[in-house]
Amino acid sequence: GVKYFRIVKLQVMASKDRILRLKEETRSNILEAALKIGKEEGWQALSMRKIADKIDYTAPIIYEYFSNKDDLLSELTRKGFSILSLKMQEAKAKHRLPAKQLEAMWMAYWHFAFAEREFYQLMYGVEMNCCMTQMTLSDDIVPPADLIWEVMEELTKDKNPTEDYICKWYYTFWSVVHGLISINIVRQGVLDKMNKQVLSNALTGIINRLTS
Repeated sequence: GVKYFRIVKLQVMASKDRILRLKEETRSNILEAALKIGKEEGWQALSMRKIADKIDYTAPIIYEYFSNKDDLLSELTRKGFSILSLKMQEAKAKHRLPAKQLEAMWMAYWHFAFAEREFYQLMYGVEMNCCMTQMTLSDDIVPPADLIWEVMEELTKDKNPTEDYICKWYYTFWSVVHGLISINIVRQGVLDKMNKQVLSNALTGIINRLTS
């Protein structure tokens, strides 16, 4: 009798695990389909019906996982911030000096914007109505802004900088980098070499001002 109940228990547990895997797979399929539509047609063309048609699901199934389009886009935005955070941490790890770390992280941010253009448009509102720069991320992901902030504090620690001081220079960095990215996303045609030179000069200049 005990053996029988153990077998039944194991079967129930296996069944629950299988259901959880299927749910996670379905959720992943929905997000991948949405991202593909965003890449092919632009985010403005995205709809729950279009996602359902693309992966041969019914619309009610999509709504079991995401209450509406904004809910789904929020999940994709979190994913984008997670990817960006990892890229910036990888860039930081290649350097020891805070100034070099700072430059490397902003360059990683730049490359992410074009390698993952659709994610960037969602995250920062380029050609989009929404602009979600503050997201609740999972505990193991450090928000990109926090990564930059930490290195800026380290770089300027001899000055005993105030929060307002760090904030001012953070937004100086971000305004220049995001502005240049936005120009290039909306208006193509500027040579990549020129863009990188402008970006490099801007970052070097800001870092020099920050530490002077």
